[in-house]
Amino acid sequence: MRVRRVFRRAAGRLTQWYRGMSIQMVLSLSFTAVALAGIVFMGSSILLRFSDSTERLTEESTQRLLAQVNMNLDSYLRRMMRVSDAVYYRVIKKTDITDRSLTEDMGLLYEENRDSLVSIAIFNEGGALEAAVPLAGSRLTAFPNESTWFRMALEKMENLHFSTPHIQELFDDPDYRARWVVSLSRHVQLTRDGRTERGVLLVDMSFGGIAQVCQNVDLPNGGYVYLIDRNGELIYHPRQQLIYSGLLEENNLTAAAYGDGSHQEVFQGERREVTVKTVGYTGWRLVGVVPNPPLLGEGDYLLLFAIAILLFSAFLMAFLNFRISAYISDPILRLDQAVRELEAGSEEVRFEESGCDEVRRLGRSIASMVSTMRHLMEDISVQEGQKRRNELEVLQSQINPHFLYNTLDSVIWMTESGRTQEAIQMVTSLARFFRISLSGGRRIIPLGDELEHARHYLSIQEIRYRNRFQFRIGALAGTEGLYTLKLTLQPLLENAIYHGMAGVEDDGEITVEARREGDELIIDVSDNGVGMPPAVLEGLLTGRRGESTSGGSGIGVRNVHQRLRLSFGEPYGLTIFSEPDEGTTVRIRLPVLTAEEAAAWEEERP
Repeated sequence: MRVRRVFRRAAGRLTQWYRGMSIQMVLSLSFTAVALAGIVFMGSSILLRFSDSTERLTEESTQRLLAQVNMNLDSYLRRMMRVSDAVYYRVIKKTDITDRSLTEDMGLLYEENRDSLVSIAIFNEGGALEAAVPLAGSRLTAFPNESTWFRMALEKMENLHFSTPHIQELFDDPDYRARWVVSLSRHVQLTRDGRTERGVLLVDMSFGGIAQVCQNVDLPNGGYVYLIDRNGELIYHPRQQLIYSGLLEENNLTAAAYGDGSHQEVFQGERREVTVKTVGYTGWRLVGVVPNPPLLGEGDYLLLFAIAILLFSAFLMAFLNFRISAYISDPILRLDQAVRELEAGSEEVRFEESGCDEVRRLGRSIASMVSTMRHLMEDISVQEGQKRRNELEVLQSQINPHFLYNTLDSVIWMTESGRTQEAIQMVTSLARFFRISLSGGRRIIPLGDELEHARHYLSIQEIRYRNRFQFRIGALAGTEGLYTLKLTLQPLLENAIYHGMAGVEDDGEITVEARREGDELIIDVSDNGVGMPPAVLEGLLTGRRGESTSGGSGIGVRNVHQRLRLSFGEPYGLTIFSEPDEGTTVRIRLPVLTAEEAAAWEEERP
């Protein structure tokens, strides 16, 4: 406990000493600590050089041995490829498949390489045996066309295909032995009575030759060599039977993903060096595994002492760096936290003046800047509110005023023509239309008033256009008492009449339907008019003009969309669905507003 108190007292004095220093001095001490750590690192590097040298020598020795094995294995496989080429080019291509000399010539080639070969066979495209050496009866249970080597030969005709080791099962063995083979298959062109047909040449190599090449390898530290294909399937392993029986595991699938060269891995708790070498044309991977011996052996006390010194130096370096970095960074982190709280909207943010003299001055500067920013934000907020109100008023004023002039002209015309009743009906609808448009200066009105406003507008237009269209306005129960932005439907209805009904003679139909979906009010304005092509539809809300045949600018629809976005935010506004000659539906998406929420909205946006 006494030692602990002394340590705490010394740490406290060191901390006080640090606080009186400049940041330059702190950094100087940090560089000194790093230099000392570098010296320790260099000393440890010299001590560990022996271990590194040993590993490098082991790696080089393994690579040389694998290179030799790879060369022997490649030579063996290429000899088999030359046998396949000889059978194809010297026998098959020059002899009709029905000629008995075909089998004799194949037999000569077989005799020349019988130490490495098990059989040579020719199959037609259907898998039937055409010729084989040595002569042996084929098994009734054998179906060559179902084998992987057969299918690969027909699918990839330009390549030679090596299989994984398997038991030869096509022909009866006179000695009644199960022979392990590696099949080399290729596509060939057979000649039968002057006609050409497809076939497959099969050369079964003795697996013993491959195993013998891989067995005669003596790797350091009890290492071994195994052979896999490009997919990681085992071709040869010194403990292959144990692996197949599940008594032993190998990291062959991981080794298949390694590139050529040496790799370090930990498998089943054992650290080992894995060297990979690709075997020529086949794509097979020769893998050498050398266990890494423990760094420390019995009696390596000098190395243990060096490691202890290294660990102590690392601990000391970490402690110094921690204390020094904490002294520099803690005040800056507190400033950062204060700035984050300010970004989150906190009003009570205190900037501490601690740390080095430079950091304290930075804290005072940030505090002064924050005070200035708050005053500026208040001014900007007032200006932005006024700008938002002006934008809403401008957008609302852009609604086409020609409707009033056209309606009055129609009233005069109908009066002069003696259609007094229709003129009275139009004037009455016009008066009610403008009464709702004024709405006592309110911008948010009940949905029922907005639908009534739309009904009077359509009644006037229906008289003007002499019943070229019919309309229907409806709202599901419980929606008419909700509130919406004023003058939302009229521009959409105007667009439906002027453009949607342009090509309709007397069977036009305009429908307005309102419903509630969760926390949203949905209003659909539909017509059965000419519709719009995708090019026009795409730019209708964005202002980018596509190809148009109607001549409309779309400013009314676009203004409604912008008013809704400015009033309620990004999620709300218009969505348009249209197909040429199929009509158009404009969907209005609004938040659900009750009378209280509408009044609060008006108060927030005077």
